[in-house]
Amino acid sequence: MSILDRYIVRAILGTVLMVMTVLLVLGALFVFIDQQEDVGVGHYTALGALWYSLLNLPQLAYELLPITALIGSLLGLGSLARGSELTVIRATGVSIARLASIALLAGLLLVLFEVTARAQKAFSKLSNVSFGGGGGAWVRDGDLILNVAGQSSQRQFGTMEIFELSPEHQLLALGHAAHAAAEGRGKWLLSDYRESRFEADTVTIRPPGQRILQSNVSAGFLGLAVEDPKQLTERALWRLIRYFQSNGLDTREYVFAFWSRIARTVGIMFAVLLAIPFVLGSMRSAGAGTRMMLGLLIGIGFFLLQRLIESGTVVFQLNPVVLAWIPTALLALLSVILLARTR
Repeated sequence: MSILDRYIVRAILGTVLMVMTVLLVLGALFVFIDQQEDVGVGHYTALGALWYSLLNLPQLAYELLPITALIGSLLGLGSLARGSELTVIRATGVSIARLASIALLAGLLLVLFEVTARAQKAFSKLSNVSFGGGGGAWVRDGDLILNVAGQSSQRQFGTMEIFELSPEHQLLALGHAAHAAAEGRGKWLLSDYRESRFEADTVTIRPPGQRILQSNVSAGFLGLAVEDPKQLTERALWRLIRYFQSNGLDTREYVFAFWSRIARTVGIMFAVLLAIPFVLGSMRSAGAGTRMMLGLLIGIGFFLLQRLIESGTVVFQLNPVVLAWIPTALLALLSVILLARTR
Protein backbone atom coordinates (compact mmCIF):
# COMPACT_ATOMS: atom_id res chain seq x y z
CA MET A 1 0.00 0.00 0.00
CA SER A 2 1.47 3.33 -1.09
CA ILE A 3 1.52 6.57 0.89
CA LEU A 4 -1.35 7.90 -1.25
CA ASP A 5 -3.41 4.80 -0.59
CA ARG A 6 -2.88 5.07 3.17
CA TYR A 7 -3.70 8.79 3.13
CA ILE A 8 -7.03 8.39 1.34
CA VAL A 9 -8.01 5.25 3.29
CA ARG A 10 -7.21 7.05 6.55
CA ALA A 11 -9.34 10.03 5.49
CA ILE A 12 -12.30 7.74 4.72
CA LEU A 13 -12.02 5.51 7.79
CA GLY A 14 -11.47 8.46 10.11
CA THR A 15 -14.73 10.16 9.13
CA VAL A 16 -16.60 6.84 9.07
CA LEU A 17 -15.43 6.22 12.65
CA MET A 18 -16.53 9.70 13.67
CA VAL A 19 -19.99 9.27 12.12
CA MET A 20 -20.31 5.79 13.62
CA THR A 21 -19.44 7.09 17.10
CA VAL A 22 -22.07 9.84 16.90
CA LEU A 23 -24.78 7.48 15.66
CA LEU A 24 -23.92 4.80 18.23
CA VAL A 25 -24.14 7.31 21.08
CA LEU A 26 -27.53 8.47 19.82
CA GLY A 27 -28.71 4.89 19.26
CA ALA A 28 -27.62 3.75 22.73
CA LEU A 29 -29.38 6.75 24.22
CA PHE A 30 -32.63 5.89 22.44
CA VAL A 31 -32.38 2.24 23.54
CA PHE A 32 -31.76 3.33 27.15
CA ILE A 33 -34.74 5.70 27.07
CA ASP A 34 -36.93 2.95 25.60
CA GLN A 35 -35.97 0.63 28.48
CA GLN A 36 -37.18 3.05 31.15
CA GLU A 37 -40.68 1.59 31.00
CA ASP A 38 -39.32 -1.75 32.23
CA VAL A 39 -37.05 -0.33 34.94
CA GLY A 40 -38.43 -1.32 38.33
CA VAL A 41 -40.20 -4.43 36.99
CA GLY A 42 -38.85 -7.39 38.93
CA HIS A 43 -35.10 -7.00 39.42
CA TYR A 44 -34.58 -4.88 36.31
CA THR A 45 -32.75 -1.70 37.39
CA ALA A 46 -31.43 1.38 35.62
CA LEU A 47 -27.96 -0.18 35.70
CA GLY A 48 -29.37 -3.27 33.96
CA ALA A 49 -30.96 -1.02 31.32
CA LEU A 50 -27.62 0.70 30.78
CA TRP A 51 -25.86 -2.65 30.46
CA TYR A 52 -28.51 -3.83 28.01
CA SER A 53 -27.97 -0.68 25.92
CA LEU A 54 -24.22 -1.24 25.83
CA LEU A 55 -24.63 -4.90 24.87
CA ASN A 56 -26.72 -3.84 21.89
CA LEU A 57 -23.96 -1.62 20.47
CA PRO A 58 -22.38 -4.35 18.27
CA GLN A 59 -25.75 -5.15 16.69
CA LEU A 60 -26.46 -1.44 16.26
CA ALA A 61 -23.06 -0.90 14.64
CA TYR A 62 -23.79 -3.72 12.20
CA GLU A 63 -27.16 -2.25 11.22
CA LEU A 64 -25.80 1.29 10.80
CA LEU A 65 -22.59 0.42 8.97
CA PRO A 66 -23.87 0.82 5.37
CA ILE A 67 -25.27 4.27 6.20
CA THR A 68 -22.19 5.36 8.16
CA ALA A 69 -19.90 4.05 5.40
CA LEU A 70 -21.67 6.20 2.82
CA ILE A 71 -21.87 9.33 4.99
CA GLY A 72 -18.30 8.95 6.24
CA SER A 73 -16.96 8.44 2.71
CA LEU A 74 -18.82 11.50 1.44
CA LEU A 75 -17.45 13.61 4.28
CA GLY A 76 -13.91 12.21 4.11
CA LEU A 77 -13.48 12.45 0.35
CA GLY A 78 -15.45 15.69 0.34
CA SER A 79 -12.96 17.32 2.69
CA LEU A 80 -10.17 16.30 0.32
CA ALA A 81 -12.10 17.71 -2.65
CA ARG A 82 -12.81 21.04 -0.93
CA GLY A 83 -9.14 21.41 -0.12
CA SER A 84 -8.31 20.74 -3.81
CA GLU A 85 -6.31 17.69 -2.72
CA LEU A 86 -8.25 15.39 -5.03
CA THR A 87 -7.66 17.86 -7.88
CA VAL A 88 -3.91 17.73 -7.26
CA ILE A 89 -4.03 13.94 -7.04
CA ARG A 90 -5.88 13.74 -10.38
CA ALA A 91 -3.42 16.19 -11.92
CA THR A 92 -0.52 13.88 -11.07
CA GLY A 93 -2.05 11.20 -13.30
CA VAL A 94 -4.08 9.20 -10.78
CA SER A 95 -7.09 7.79 -12.63
CA ILE A 96 -10.66 7.39 -11.49
CA ALA A 97 -10.12 3.63 -11.52
CA ARG A 98 -7.19 4.02 -9.10
CA LEU A 99 -9.29 6.15 -6.75
CA ALA A 100 -12.07 3.58 -6.99
CA SER A 101 -9.66 0.79 -6.05
CA ILE A 102 -8.51 2.78 -3.01
CA ALA A 103 -12.13 3.35 -1.97
CA LEU A 104 -12.83 -0.36 -2.36
CA LEU A 105 -9.84 -1.08 -0.13
CA ALA A 106 -11.34 1.15 2.56
CA GLY A 107 -14.66 -0.63 2.05
CA LEU A 108 -12.95 -3.99 2.48
CA LEU A 109 -11.50 -2.85 5.81
CA LEU A 110 -15.01 -1.80 6.89
CA VAL A 111 -16.29 -5.23 5.90
CA LEU A 112 -13.67 -6.81 8.17
CA PHE A 113 -14.85 -4.54 10.97
CA GLU A 114 -18.44 -5.55 10.27
CA VAL A 115 -17.57 -9.25 10.51
CA THR A 116 -15.76 -8.63 13.81
CA ALA A 117 -18.69 -6.65 15.22
CA ARG A 118 -21.07 -9.42 14.23
CA ALA A 119 -18.90 -11.97 16.05
CA GLN A 120 -18.85 -9.79 19.16
CA LYS A 121 -22.67 -9.80 19.12
CA ALA A 122 -22.41 -13.15 20.88
CA PHE A 123 -21.78 -11.18 24.08
CA SER A 124 -25.11 -9.41 23.60
CA LYS A 125 -27.14 -12.44 24.59
CA LEU A 126 -29.73 -10.35 26.37
CA SER A 127 -30.79 -8.82 23.07
CA ASN A 128 -31.78 -12.28 21.82
CA VAL A 129 -34.09 -13.15 24.72
CA SER A 130 -37.84 -12.62 24.61
CA PHE A 131 -38.98 -12.36 28.22
CA GLY A 132 -42.51 -11.54 27.20
CA GLY A 133 -42.90 -14.67 25.07
CA GLY A 134 -43.73 -12.71 21.95
CA GLY A 135 -41.47 -14.80 19.72
CA GLY A 136 -42.14 -18.34 18.62
CA ALA A 137 -40.77 -21.22 16.63
CA TRP A 138 -42.07 -24.42 15.03
CA VAL A 139 -39.87 -27.52 15.20
CA ARG A 140 -40.61 -31.04 14.05
CA ASP A 141 -39.15 -34.12 15.75
CA GLY A 142 -40.44 -37.31 14.15
CA ASP A 143 -44.15 -37.57 14.94
CA LEU A 144 -43.99 -34.58 17.29
CA ILE A 145 -44.44 -30.96 16.26
CA LEU A 146 -43.34 -28.44 18.89
CA ASN A 147 -44.25 -24.78 19.06
CA VAL A 148 -42.24 -22.78 21.60
CA ALA A 149 -42.73 -19.12 22.48
CA GLY A 150 -40.11 -17.15 24.38
CA GLN A 151 -36.77 -17.97 25.97
CA SER A 152 -35.74 -16.70 29.42
CA SER A 153 -32.34 -18.41 29.70
CA GLN A 154 -30.18 -20.90 27.86
CA ARG A 155 -32.23 -23.91 29.03
CA GLN A 156 -35.51 -22.27 30.10
CA PHE A 157 -38.31 -21.59 27.65
CA GLY A 158 -41.83 -20.20 27.79
CA THR A 159 -44.99 -21.94 26.65
CA MET A 160 -44.72 -25.10 24.58
CA GLU A 161 -47.44 -26.58 22.39
CA ILE A 162 -47.02 -30.27 21.51
CA PHE A 163 -48.81 -31.87 18.56
CA GLU A 164 -48.50 -35.66 18.44
CA LEU A 165 -49.22 -37.22 15.04
CA SER A 166 -49.78 -40.76 13.88
CA PRO A 167 -47.75 -42.30 11.03
CA GLU A 168 -50.71 -41.37 8.81
CA HIS A 169 -50.36 -37.73 9.97
CA GLN A 170 -53.54 -37.78 12.01
CA LEU A 171 -53.65 -35.76 15.22
CA LEU A 172 -53.41 -38.08 18.25
CA ALA A 173 -52.88 -35.60 21.07
CA LEU A 174 -52.58 -31.89 21.73
CA GLY A 175 -50.62 -30.71 24.77
CA HIS A 176 -49.82 -27.36 26.32
CA ALA A 177 -47.14 -26.54 28.91
CA ALA A 178 -46.81 -23.18 30.60
CA HIS A 179 -43.07 -23.67 30.99
CA ALA A 180 -40.43 -25.95 29.43
CA ALA A 181 -36.96 -26.68 30.81
CA ALA A 182 -34.22 -28.78 29.19
CA GLU A 183 -33.05 -31.51 31.55
CA GLY A 184 -30.35 -32.97 29.31
CA ARG A 185 -30.03 -36.32 27.48
CA GLY A 186 -33.05 -35.59 25.31
CA LYS A 187 -35.40 -34.89 28.22
CA TRP A 188 -37.64 -31.88 28.74
CA LEU A 189 -39.47 -31.05 31.97
CA LEU A 190 -42.87 -29.58 31.15
CA SER A 191 -44.60 -27.65 33.96
CA ASP A 192 -48.34 -27.08 34.29
CA TYR A 193 -48.86 -29.51 31.42
CA ARG A 194 -52.33 -30.18 30.06
CA GLU A 195 -53.16 -32.67 27.33
CA SER A 196 -56.12 -33.67 25.20
CA ARG A 197 -55.80 -37.14 23.62
CA PHE A 198 -58.09 -38.12 20.76
CA GLU A 199 -59.20 -41.75 20.46
CA ALA A 200 -61.98 -42.77 18.07
CA ASP A 201 -64.98 -40.68 19.15
CA THR A 202 -63.69 -39.77 22.60
CA VAL A 203 -61.36 -37.11 24.00
CA THR A 204 -59.36 -37.86 27.11
CA ILE A 205 -58.36 -34.81 29.17
CA ARG A 206 -55.22 -35.02 31.28
CA PRO A 207 -55.31 -32.89 34.44
CA PRO A 208 -52.59 -30.23 34.96
CA GLY A 209 -49.26 -31.56 36.14
CA GLN A 210 -45.71 -32.26 35.05
CA ARG A 211 -44.47 -34.35 32.15
CA ILE A 212 -41.06 -35.62 31.06
CA LEU A 213 -40.89 -35.31 27.27
CA GLN A 214 -38.39 -37.37 25.29
CA SER A 215 -37.21 -35.42 22.24
CA ASN A 216 -34.17 -35.22 20.00
CA VAL A 217 -34.52 -31.43 19.88
CA SER A 218 -31.83 -29.89 22.09
CA ALA A 219 -32.07 -26.66 24.03
CA GLY A 220 -29.32 -25.13 21.90
CA PHE A 221 -31.12 -25.85 18.64
CA LEU A 222 -34.47 -24.73 20.02
CA GLY A 223 -32.81 -21.53 21.20
CA LEU A 224 -31.75 -20.86 17.62
CA ALA A 225 -35.20 -21.58 16.26
CA VAL A 226 -36.98 -19.32 18.74
CA GLU A 227 -34.73 -16.33 18.01
CA ASP A 228 -35.25 -13.71 15.34
CA PRO A 229 -33.41 -14.82 12.16
CA LYS A 230 -31.75 -11.39 12.00
CA GLN A 231 -30.04 -12.14 15.32
CA LEU A 232 -28.45 -15.41 14.21
CA THR A 233 -25.03 -16.04 12.72
CA GLU A 234 -24.60 -17.32 9.17
CA ARG A 235 -23.63 -20.75 10.49
CA ALA A 236 -26.75 -20.97 12.66
CA LEU A 237 -28.95 -19.77 9.78
CA TRP A 238 -27.50 -22.38 7.42
CA ARG A 239 -28.06 -25.07 10.05
CA LEU A 240 -31.70 -24.08 10.47
CA ILE A 241 -32.23 -23.90 6.69
CA ARG A 242 -30.97 -27.46 6.23
CA TYR A 243 -33.08 -28.70 9.13
CA PHE A 244 -36.27 -27.04 7.87
CA GLN A 245 -35.68 -28.27 4.33
CA SER A 246 -35.22 -31.84 5.54
CA ASN A 247 -38.54 -31.62 7.41
CA GLY A 248 -40.49 -29.90 4.64
CA LEU A 249 -40.90 -26.62 6.58
CA ASP A 250 -40.94 -23.07 5.24
CA THR A 251 -37.38 -21.70 4.97
CA ARG A 252 -38.02 -18.39 3.18
CA GLU A 253 -37.47 -16.18 6.20
CA TYR A 254 -34.17 -17.87 7.06
CA VAL A 255 -32.96 -18.02 3.44
CA PHE A 256 -33.65 -14.32 3.05
CA ALA A 257 -31.84 -13.51 6.32
CA PHE A 258 -28.83 -15.59 5.23
CA TRP A 259 -28.41 -14.07 1.76
CA SER A 260 -29.46 -10.61 2.85
CA ARG A 261 -26.60 -10.58 5.35
CA ILE A 262 -24.10 -11.53 2.66
CA ALA A 263 -25.54 -8.96 0.23
CA ARG A 264 -25.54 -6.30 2.94
CA THR A 265 -21.85 -6.97 3.61
CA VAL A 266 -20.99 -6.63 -0.08
CA GLY A 267 -23.07 -3.45 -0.22
CA ILE A 268 -20.72 -1.72 2.24
CA MET A 269 -17.98 -1.58 -0.39
CA PHE A 270 -20.33 -0.12 -3.00
CA ALA A 271 -21.53 2.46 -0.46
CA VAL A 272 -17.93 3.70 -0.15
CA LEU A 273 -17.48 3.56 -3.91
CA LEU A 274 -20.61 5.66 -4.47
CA ALA A 275 -18.98 8.63 -2.74
CA ILE A 276 -16.37 9.12 -5.52
CA PRO A 277 -18.68 10.31 -8.35
CA PHE A 278 -20.40 12.73 -5.98
CA VAL A 279 -17.25 14.39 -4.63
CA LEU A 280 -15.66 14.60 -8.09
CA GLY A 281 -18.83 15.83 -9.77
CA SER A 282 -21.21 18.67 -9.13
CA MET A 283 -20.90 18.34 -5.33
CA ARG A 284 -17.15 18.97 -5.30
CA SER A 285 -17.58 22.33 -3.55
CA ALA A 286 -20.66 21.43 -1.51
CA GLY A 287 -20.59 21.74 2.26
CA ALA A 288 -20.45 18.93 4.82
CA GLY A 289 -24.14 19.39 5.67
CA THR A 290 -25.20 18.84 2.06
CA ARG A 291 -23.10 15.68 1.78
CA MET A 292 -24.43 14.35 5.07
CA MET A 293 -28.01 14.97 3.97
CA LEU A 294 -27.36 13.17 0.68
CA GLY A 295 -25.79 10.23 2.50
CA LEU A 296 -28.73 10.04 4.91
CA LEU A 297 -31.26 10.07 2.07
CA ILE A 298 -29.51 7.30 0.13
CA GLY A 299 -28.81 5.26 3.27
CA ILE A 300 -32.37 5.53 4.57
CA GLY A 301 -33.68 4.64 1.11
CA PHE A 302 -31.44 1.56 1.08
CA PHE A 303 -32.64 0.60 4.59
CA LEU A 304 -36.35 1.08 3.81
CA LEU A 305 -36.07 -0.84 0.54
CA GLN A 306 -34.47 -3.75 2.37
CA ARG A 307 -37.22 -3.79 5.02
CA LEU A 308 -39.94 -3.55 2.35
CA ILE A 309 -38.43 -6.46 0.43
CA GLU A 310 -38.10 -8.46 3.65
CA SER A 311 -41.84 -8.12 4.27
CA GLY A 312 -42.65 -8.98 0.65
CA THR A 313 -40.58 -12.15 0.81
CA VAL A 314 -42.77 -13.61 3.56
CA VAL A 315 -46.14 -12.18 2.51
CA PHE A 316 -46.04 -12.65 -1.28
CA GLN A 317 -43.96 -15.88 -1.38
CA LEU A 318 -41.32 -14.44 -3.70
CA ASN A 319 -37.84 -15.82 -4.30
CA PRO A 320 -35.86 -14.85 -1.15
CA VAL A 321 -32.41 -15.19 -2.76
CA VAL A 322 -33.19 -12.80 -5.62
CA LEU A 323 -34.95 -10.31 -3.36
CA ALA A 324 -32.10 -10.33 -0.83
CA TRP A 325 -29.70 -9.06 -3.51
CA ILE A 326 -31.97 -6.38 -5.03
CA PRO A 327 -30.95 -3.44 -2.74
CA THR A 328 -27.24 -4.23 -3.09
CA ALA A 329 -27.58 -4.77 -6.85
CA LEU A 330 -29.30 -1.39 -7.25
CA LEU A 331 -26.61 0.29 -5.13
CA ALA A 332 -23.86 -1.37 -7.19
CA LEU A 333 -25.56 -0.40 -10.48
CA LEU A 334 -25.92 3.22 -9.35
CA SER A 335 -22.27 3.33 -8.26
CA VAL A 336 -20.96 1.88 -11.54
CA ILE A 337 -23.13 4.12 -13.75
CA LEU A 338 -22.19 7.32 -11.90
CA LEU A 339 -18.54 6.28 -11.75
CA ALA A 340 -18.47 5.63 -15.52
CA ARG A 341 -19.81 9.15 -16.15
CA THR A 342 -17.26 10.80 -13.87
CA ARG A 343 -14.47 12.67 -15.58
